This record gives sequence, C-alpha cells and structure tokens, in this order.
Amino acid sequence: MPERSPRRMTTPTPAGCGPRYEVRMHARQAHRFDVALELDAPSPEGQEFWLPVWIPGSYLVREFARHVLDVQAACEDRNVPVRKVAKNRWRVAPCPGPLRLRWSVFAHDASVRTAWLDDARAFFNPSSLLLAAAGHEHRTHEVHLHAPDDRPAWTVGTTMPAREIDARGFGLYCADTYDRLVDHPVLAGTLLRVNLRAHGTPHEMIIDHAEMLEGEIDTPRLRADLQRICETEIAMFEPRAKLAPFARYAFLVMPVASGYGGLEHADSTALVCSEASLPHPRDAERHADYRQFLGLCSHEYFHAWNVKRIRPQALTPYDLERENLTGLLWLFEGFTSYYDDLVLRRAGLVTPQQYLDLLARAIDGVRAAPGRMVQSLEEASFDAWIKFYRPDENTANSTVSYYTLGALFALTLDLTLRQRGQACLDDVMRLLWRRYGREDAPLRAQGVPEDALPDLVREATGVDLRRLFTRHVAGRAELPLKRLLAAFGVQWTHGDSDPMARLGLRADEQQGWLLIRQIQADGWARAAGLTAGDLIVALEGRRATPELFKRLGARARPGDIWHLHVMRDARLITCEAPLPAPVAGPVRLAPAASPDADARKRRSNWLGV
Repeated sequence: MPERSPRRMTTPTPAGCGPRYEVRMHARQAHRFDVALELDAPSPEGQEFWLPVWIPGSYLVREFARHVLDVQAACEDRNVPVRKVAKNRWRVAPCPGPLRLRWSVFAHDASVRTAWLDDARAFFNPSSLLLAAAGHEHRTHEVHLHAPDDRPAWTVGTTMPAREIDARGFGLYCADTYDRLVDHPVLAGTLLRVNLRAHGTPHEMIIDHAEMLEGEIDTPRLRADLQRICETEIAMFEPRAKLAPFARYAFLVMPVASGYGGLEHADSTALVCSEASLPHPRDAERHADYRQFLGLCSHEYFHAWNVKRIRPQALTPYDLERENLTGLLWLFEGFTSYYDDLVLRRAGLVTPQQYLDLLARAIDGVRAAPGRMVQSLEEASFDAWIKFYRPDENTANSTVSYYTLGALFALTLDLTLRQRGQACLDDVMRLLWRRYGREDAPLRAQGVPEDALPDLVREATGVDLRRLFTRHVAGRAELPLKRLLAAFGVQWTHGDSDPMARLGLRADEQQGWLLIRQIQADGWARAAGLTAGDLIVALEGRRATPELFKRLGARARPGDIWHLHVMRDARLITCEAPLPAPVAGPVRLAPAASPDADARKRRSNWLGV
C-alpha cells in the first residue's frame, strides 16, 4: 500500500453559521467570476482559507489557485490584512467577525475540470472557485448564485441541494460539508433539458446552447437511450431492489465544435462533446460519434458506483491539497472503461459487431504502446499524477494507460471467470458495492485496500485467480486475450499492415510536411537515428508524403534499406537503416461462424449473440 503524507488537520469551529458564499457572473467579457465568503466566527489566531490543488477524478495537481485574483478581507466595514502563506492558502489577520472575504477567479478553461465564463455560458467546479474556510470544512456551506441581469434566458443546472431558488434556478443552495460542496458542478446558460426516470429515479440531461441546438437534437431518442443505459447499470449493482444510490442524477453537457471528455461526481457528471456527437432527428441510426457519446455517458454514470462510492482506501477521505497515491486506478478507471461499452451492448445500443470493433480498437491501442512492457498496471496507477496527464514524445515507450489496459484486464478476468464456472465479473462488482459502496456497507468509511481484489474475487466467485493478478497487474505479462476470445466464439484476425507502424514512428502532416511526434523504442526509426521533432523532407529522393510511404511500403521487402532526409534544428540530416519485417495489421474481431456448442453458449451469456 502506498504511504500517504500526513494530512493537515484543522480544528472545527462550532460557533455561528457555516461559510456563506456569493457568486456573481457579471464580468463575463473578462472571463471572471467574483466571489464573496462570509464567516461569522473566524479563528481568533487568524483565519486561514485554502483552495484544492486537484479535483477528484482527474489525478493531476492542477494548481487552481493560480487563477485566484485580488483576495481582500473586511470585518465590520474595516479592511483586514490578508497574507498568502502557501501556494493555495491565505491567512487573514485576527478579527472578531463576521469576516467577509472577496476574490475573483479567471475562468477560461473549456474543460470539465475547472471553470469557464463568457457571454454564452457559465460553468464551474467549486473546487476551482470557492475557497474553503480552514476548520469549518465539516459544517454546512451555503452558495448564493446571483443571476446576471442582462441574461434573462439563462437558467441553472446542478444537483447541489436547493434551499431557496427562483424559477430559473438562481438563488440559495447548500451542501453538508466542503467535500460535498466540491462534488456539485454548476452550469448556467440557455439550457435544453431532457428529463427521464430510470427505475423510478429522476434523471436529467442538461445541454448548453439550447438556442443553437433547438430542433437539432433528437430528444426522444436521447431520452430512451439514456434510460436504457441508466437502468442497465442500476440493475447490475442492485438486481433485486433496482435502487439508484442517489435521489436524482444530472448529465451536464457542454457541446463544442471539437472536444470530448467527462468528469464524474456522486450524483452528476460534466461532459464535453462535439455538437456532431448528439443525435439529429434525421439520423436513421446511431452513428459512430453518437455511440461514442453514449459510451462517455455510460462511463461517467458507472463511476457513481465505482470510485465515487466504492473508493480506494488512499482516497478515503480525499486530501484535496496534495497527491493521493494509489495503485488501484486500473480497477476504478480500467474496470469502468470495460463496462462502459459492455453496458451499451447489454442495453441493445450497439450490435455485437460494433462492440467487438470497439474492443479491437482497445487491443490495438495497447499493442501500439511498447510501454506496456516497461510499466505494470499497478505502476501506471501509482504514477498517474506525474505521467498519465503529462504525455510527451516518449510516453508510448515508457507508460501504459490504466484505462485501456485496465479494461482489457477486466475483460480477461471476466472471460476467465465465465469459462471456469457460472460466476462473472458482475459478481465481484456487486460484492465491492455491498462491502464498500452502499450507504450500509460495513467498510465504506475504510475504502478498498490496495491488495484486496484477489481475495474479493475468490470470495465472490469461488475461483482463485491470484496468479492472474500477479502476472498482469503487478507484472507485465501479455494478456491471453486471443485464446480467451476463441473460447467464446470470437474470431481474431488482422487487417492490412500500416507502413508507418512498420517504421516505428508516428508523424503528423504539418503544412504539407511530415513532422515526427513519437519514435517507438527498438523500431526502425530509432535504429535509423530519427527522433521526435524531426521534419521528414524526402524518402528515397522524393518528397515524403503519407501516400509515398504507403506506395513504397507496399512493395518493400525486409532488409531493404530506406534513405530519409530530415530537417533537425535547421540542419539537413540523412538517416538510413534496413527495413524490418512487416508488423501485424490492426486486430479484427468477429463472431465465429460455427463455434462449438460450449463457445456459443459462453458467447451468448456474455454478448447475447
């Protein structure tokens, strides 16, 4: 188990009311939220305030405090000195109270992790906007959202409990603790709302830019598809009661020209997607972009169980001021990544072949990363804070994605369990839920220990797979997917080889030239002396283009020597090396035409085909 740094503890102050915030959105052209906080009983030694340095679900220290501007304090209409005492902490000089703190936050990050404000939309996570009052974190927090006077069409989307709000959603909200407060993102703008119920629990998809998208979204299809996703996941964790772990749930969607991503919360998720991902009324079927969007919804919704309530011990409770190191992200992100597309198949939203195509893409993604032989799943999880969110030209050689490889390990575990008996990975997830996730779970406050899963698998299924964990989670052995899929009546073949893959490099066209982005370890490009950042000028004396690489690669033989001219730091360099044998092309998966009876039965139980 990784060691954790001691958490800075503060003594709760019992007197008076909890922190009360006011959030104003009038400085939209400056992309600036203006915030005030009132505290009745500040610490007599000098009240400290702090801001998180990361947001749960995105494992990187993002230094939200760098966008905090002009912190000022007043007490009884007198200014009180404020001093910054740490990168994310401020201390106000002693005063009797009530203390009023004011500050602004620059909000121009169009992601789901921080905050955005302009004339079209307001979005924020409280973790990047609302300073915590040290010692008061466990008390009730109130947030007053002020409506911008010149935006009468704006409404509010959030699952933060409302105390006194108007018909548009502006007004007073509250949260039991600061930890609960930062788990409620807020979206404001012209919002399209799609309401539904999943096994009786109200759900809502709230989509920004309603004025642009009206008539452009097939809301009946979206409502029906979301309902099937939500009901499938609720029933998986609670097959008898079919009870969701929240009173209501919201998908907060921000369509953009190009973008994709999501961040989970306990009873909501914030999503960014391209406008083309949303279903159009004239679409005859679910196109690939829309299926990808449904997969994103499925992924973030699954997190309401797996990581928001079933949590690793290292994140129980969160320490929002420093890294929370765990070697279990392969379980919380990887297993969620396995189930997101599998849920689409169970809900009937993708065909068996479409699901297998998604699976093949994941396998190809791992095959293309030599880092899988360097970094284990456990190590990839532990190093997420310094590696996964900071990719560079050597990332593919030194790291592996705990999302993708974690999903393939979940597949390996699921198929192995199904092959050996009647149990499957669902049984393991339900045991995790009963023991660590539900409100009445006996070990919910403790969190999942780092080494717990092998024993939980044996307890839930009666199958001892500790060797599998040793080889593929702590170790770096290749997953036996081809053999397992064959036992489930799935045929594995390869498509045509990519000449660039044979060369062991990734290049992008830039103003008509090929710019090398990555060099694969132990590949031809490395042997030839190429490096990331090189601009390929010529191949065999002709201007280098992707088409030329494909044409020459189609007739090249192993051992042929290719000559390249590249520009590096304004110098022309010649590189050459003998070509290796062609690498296998992309994986192709398909249901086998005539599997034996056992394989057909297994495949039917797994994929319904």
